[in-house]
Amino acid sequence: MNIKKKKDADKLTVTVSGRIDTATSPEVEQFISRSLDGINALTIDFKDVNYVSSAGLRVLLSLHKKMIAKDGMKLINVNEAVNDVFEVTGFDEILDYEKGE
Repeated sequence: MNIKKKKDADKLTVTVSGRIDTATSPEVEQFISRSLDGINALTIDFKDVNYVSSAGLRVLLSLHKKMIAKDGMKLINVNEAVNDVFEVTGFDEILDYEKGE
């Protein structure tokens, strides 16, 4: 698990790699939540995320709820495996995301 962030004024882009599962989701949630002060738009780059478990979905939903009153949260570069999880769970109707290559 590797997490990086890039801040540009009130916009935050977070790049996550690896799995977002029961073991890593607390780290992802803490890292991003601590970085949200003064942030109005959150982008999470999923280019190198190869798996999201139910614990990871809970983190994404929590972050989505925090950002909904602002300019929102967007996931980019979502691969087919993660997209399938979103579709099966109905998260494709909740989250704003773009599929990657």
